[in-house]
Amino acid sequence: MTSPNMFFFLTDQHRVDTLPCYGNRIVQTPWLDSVTAEGTVFDRFYTPTAICTPARASLLTGEAPFRHQLLANYERNVGYTEDLCPEHRAFSRDLREHGYNVGLAGKWHVGLQRTAADFGFDALHMHGWHNPVDLPEYERYLSDRGLPPYRLTDEIRGTFPNGTPGNLLAARLDQGIEATFERFLGDLAIERLRQYAEEFHRDGTPFFLATHFFGPHLPYNLPAEYFDLYDPDDVELPPSIAETFLGKPPVQANYSAHWTFDTLSEETSRKLIAAYWGYVTMIDHEIGRIVDVARELGVYDEAAVFFSADHGEFTGAHRLHDKGPAMYEDIYRVPGVVRPPGGGPTQHRTEFADLIDLTATIDDLAGIDSERATDGNSLLPILRGETPEWRSDYVAEFHGHHFPYPQRMLVTDRYKLIVNPESVNEFYDLVADPYELTNRYGFPECEEIRDAHLALLYRRLRDRGDNFYHWMTSMYPVGGKDYDTSLSSFERHGS
Repeated sequence: MTSPNMFFFLTDQHRVDTLPCYGNRIVQTPWLDSVTAEGTVFDRFYTPTAICTPARASLLTGEAPFRHQLLANYERNVGYTEDLCPEHRAFSRDLREHGYNVGLAGKWHVGLQRTAADFGFDALHMHGWHNPVDLPEYERYLSDRGLPPYRLTDEIRGTFPNGTPGNLLAARLDQGIEATFERFLGDLAIERLRQYAEEFHRDGTPFFLATHFFGPHLPYNLPAEYFDLYDPDDVELPPSIAETFLGKPPVQANYSAHWTFDTLSEETSRKLIAAYWGYVTMIDHEIGRIVDVARELGVYDEAAVFFSADHGEFTGAHRLHDKGPAMYEDIYRVPGVVRPPGGGPTQHRTEFADLIDLTATIDDLAGIDSERATDGNSLLPILRGETPEWRSDYVAEFHGHHFPYPQRMLVTDRYKLIVNPESVNEFYDLVADPYELTNRYGFPECEEIRDAHLALLYRRLRDRGDNFYHWMTSMYPVGGKDYDTSLSSFERHGS
C-alpha cells in the first residue's frame, strides 16, 4: 500500500451529542456529515483522560498518561512533570523518518517548553488552552486585512462561592466571521496545504496535516452569526441537570459551585448550549473550507481523514461546566470519525476505541509498526468492515487539575466502575441509568457484578503496569495476594 495523505482534525472539549452523526437533529455540520457518509462513526469512542495536555500527549506518543507521565495542564499544574521526556516516541517524528511532510495548524498544549516543532511538525507555535488572540501573527493578520481587533460584549458569567464574578462562559464577539481566530487557523492550514500539495504532485511526498481548533472549548466567544445561530428555545437541557450529588464524591458538588451552575438561570443555561452549538457549526464550516481546497488541489479523494476531540464538555450536565474529577460519559466519550483512504463502508461501530487507537492507525497507514503505539490498536480492519478480535472493556484515568485527584475507570458493555481512593467509589448501570444519576456502588443487588468489575479493573491495571493497582490490592475484593505487597524482600512470592 502506498503511503496515503492524511488530514487530522481535532477539536477541544467537544460533546458527541452536538453532532448529527451522534443523533443531534438541530446542529448543522455538513462537512462532518460528508465524512460519515464515506467512513466509520465509533459510537463508543473515548479519551484516555478528560483533560487537554495528558490526552494530547497520549495521542502524540501512543501511550496512556500513567506511562508518558505528562499528567496535568501546565496552567493548573500541581507538581507533575511539565514536559514529555525525550525518550518518549512521537508519531510525528516517525512520519518524518518515513518521508512525510508533517504539519500542524492550531493548538499544541503538550507541555510547557517543547513545541510542536520539537516533535517534527511544521507549525506556528500556539500555547495555552484558549484562542491566543494576542498572538502577534493573528494581530498582523487582522491589521493586514483591515479587520477589527478582538473585542467582547454581552459576557455571560455566574458568581463564585466567594461572591466574585465567575469564569467567563460565553460572549458575543464584536468581529465578523472573516476576523475570527478560527478563520485565521483555517487560512494557516490552507496555506500549509497548498505547499504540501505542490510537493506531493511534484515528487510524490505524502503529507500529514493536522488542524487543531481551540473550540468549542469554553468560553464560547462567537460572532453574532454563530452566537445567535440556534434558538435557545430549541435546546433541551441535559437530563442530568437533575443531579443531586447524593451518594457521589463531594468534589463534584465543589466543582459545580466553582463553575457557578446554580447561579445561572435556566434561560442562561439554554443560551450557553445554543452558543456552544453555534461554535460547533462555525468550526465545521472552517474545516469545510480546508477540505474544499484539498479537493481543488486533487489531494482529498484518496486521503485518510480523522475527526476527534481531546475530551468532552459538561455544558450544564450534572450541574457542571468544563471538565474535572468526575468520570461521566459527557467528558470521556468523544467523537470518533474516520474515513479510510479513498473512502470505506458507511458504518456505525460499537467497539471500544480511543485517541491512542488513532495513533496506531496513523502508524499503520504510513507503513510504521502500529505496535509502537504501546496502548493502542490499529483501526484499519474495522474501517474495512471486518470484525477483528477486539477489547471488550475500556480503562481510563485521571490525575487532577486544580489539585491532585487520582481516579481510574472501567467501562464494559453495560456498566461503569470508578475508583476514587480518597472518597466513595462509583458504579453506574449505563443501560438502566444512561445519564449516570444513581451511584449503585453500595447497592446489595449490584455487589456481585460490582466486585467482578473491581477484579477486572485490578487485572487490567496490573497487566498495563499502572501502579494504581497497589491501592486496590488491600482495599477491595480483587483476589488473593500473589505478590510482595510491601515491595521488599520480607515476603516470599506467593505467600
